[in-house]
Amino acid sequence: MPDDEICLVARLKAKPGKEAALAEAVTAIVPLVRAEPGCLGYTAHVSREEPGTIVMYEVWADQGALDTHAKAPALSSLAARFDELLAEPLGLTPLRRIA
Repeated sequence: MPDDEICLVARLKAKPGKEAALAEAVTAIVPLVRAEPGCLGYTAHVSREEPGTIVMYEVWADQGALDTHAKAPALSSLAARFDELLAEPLGLTPLRRIA
């Protein structure tokens, strides 16, 4: 894995009653994000232990690609709904692969 590559875990916890809406909103942007320059991986998962919590695993070619993603229409459209959908602020955990 190149040193420039960035892995990221994003955690989105739905407000009660908004679980399906959050899942729909996330799945709708996945193909758009995957088409963004520098996106090497973008997958959505729902927690088996915390229903209504979506965990995204992302891999970006470099910081520039991640910065571009943060401003791209797909993520912006989802972020515009965070107040409506999320029970707590978006959690981001940047990762560095060691093996």
